[in-house]
Amino acid sequence: MTRLTRFTRTTAFKLSLLYIAVFTAMSGFLLLYIADNTDTLMSEQVVQAVDSELKSLADDYVRGGVRDLVETIDTRSRHPDASLYLLVDFAGNALAGNIARLPTIVLEEADGGLRRVRYTRIGQDDREAERQAMVRTFELRGGFRLLVGRDLDDQLLFSNLLANALRLWLVVVIVMAAITWFFVSRRVMKRIDDLSATSRMIMNGNLSERLRIAGNDDEFDRLAVNLNAMLDRIEILMQSMKDVTDNIAHDLKTPLTRLQTRIETALREGKGEAGYRAALEATLDESDQLLRIFNALLRIARVESMSPASVMEPTNLHRLVAEVADLYEPLIEDEGGRLVLDVPEDLKAQCNRDLVSQVVVNLIENALKYGRPAEGEFVIRLTGRQEGERILLAVVDNGPGIPEKDQDRVADRFVRLEASRSEPGTGLGLSLVRAVARLHGGNLHFKNEAPGLSALIDLALAEKDSSKSDDGESGTSAEDSGQERS
Repeated sequence: MTRLTRFTRTTAFKLSLLYIAVFTAMSGFLLLYIADNTDTLMSEQVVQAVDSELKSLADDYVRGGVRDLVETIDTRSRHPDASLYLLVDFAGNALAGNIARLPTIVLEEADGGLRRVRYTRIGQDDREAERQAMVRTFELRGGFRLLVGRDLDDQLLFSNLLANALRLWLVVVIVMAAITWFFVSRRVMKRIDDLSATSRMIMNGNLSERLRIAGNDDEFDRLAVNLNAMLDRIEILMQSMKDVTDNIAHDLKTPLTRLQTRIETALREGKGEAGYRAALEATLDESDQLLRIFNALLRIARVESMSPASVMEPTNLHRLVAEVADLYEPLIEDEGGRLVLDVPEDLKAQCNRDLVSQVVVNLIENALKYGRPAEGEFVIRLTGRQEGERILLAVVDNGPGIPEKDQDRVADRFVRLEASRSEPGTGLGLSLVRAVARLHGGNLHFKNEAPGLSALIDLALAEKDSSKSDDGESGTSAEDSGQERS
């Protein structure tokens, strides 16, 4: 009973009932409309035929009297058609015609009116052979009565045919509705049950579970794709929150412990004003480092929580990268290196200008710290190219690179490889780069160039009709060329 109640409450069952009601109403209206108009048309044809017969017989009666009228009726009565004739005298004796029996009242009320009667044709004495006809009866001079009519058997047969067709059609509609309900309920309910089961697993904590995609690109597949994308986003945000909590609990414990130890040592040793000042200055430096870490974490969290559609606009990447290169070129030259810009002037991406600028800055600073070769000239290349509907933006150095086994985890929060622990930093720069890349629908990729390392993100290509970049200027200036900066 519970299962039956569940099925009757489903959308498939309700749609099937609606299907039955709508198609039954439409079919019934159509067939009734056809039947009514057909009956009216056939009745008009019967009236016209009867009136035509009466006019012809009246002309014969006027020309030749009763004798000619009897001969004409005898002749026409022998034709096996639907026409009916009967001529009786004043005593009710039949003189001519093809009607064997009919109600006496029809002849007694010879008013010329059209009426429907039941009759038996000559040669069919059985009561079961009674048929229906539409007749007119007139009284002639001398007490004669003339009946002219038309058999309605064909009309009634057609009406019965339409009625049977209506009943058959209603049965077909119900059967089709039942079949539709069966298949729709099996298909739709199975997909809905799959969605519900997957949703329950996700609610129970399995955030990696995803909705099944059948592959036929129907509305359920499109819904599953969108929900899976939403679940991917939620999983990333939940994992990010977990990572932040874990990282704060583990990686910030050491600097906070150092702060506490330094303050306790200064208070215990009591080295006077100079000792206290030195301890406070060291504590201030440690606090600044903690604030930088928290600010970096907050910035990453803000990037991960952004809505991509609200922050993207067409951006000229050559102009953007050139502005960053202008800032870092003197610093790299002071370090004895060289900066090379290789980005086409007309390369435009659909992106957030500020965030992509921060990505380029972080990758350049990362290359400055860890991308120096053991010997030879230090070179950093800023490259960009289009591949299909995506743009690949990369910062390439000629340093030692990153071992492949570490490339997947180097962008995690607070991760610092052994070779970089002697350098200042928080281990959050590449985490921010990866968050920005994911916001733009891409990711952060590393590739060893032997020598060197390529750090690459992919962005969406801007639409062709975008005539202005995000800074409101079209095109690029002459000074923003793709030549080498050295």
